[in-house]
Amino acid sequence: MEKQRLDIAEIRELADRFTAQDLELCINQQIEQGKNVCKKGSHTEKIVNELAKANFVRGLIEKGSSVGDAVRELAKRIRTFQQQGQ
Repeated sequence: MEKQRLDIAEIRELADRFTAQDLELCINQQIEQGKNVCKKGSHTEKIVNELAKANFVRGLIEKGSSVGDAVRELAKRIRTFQQQGQ
């Protein structure tokens, strides 16, 4: 299983700029239309991956977590998932 790269700066920026609802709409746009208004990039899989991570972080922030705690929780979940796949 390929390890996912965690671009913390990009995830933080997206989570700061957009609401969870905005990010969800952008994910759907990218899947359905191949483009979205939140993030430009090359491959749909990479864009959706980044938007989903930012959406997770934003969701935690909207529930009262700090940005740092939300990013740490995301990293923890990614590590757990990767370890289960090995």
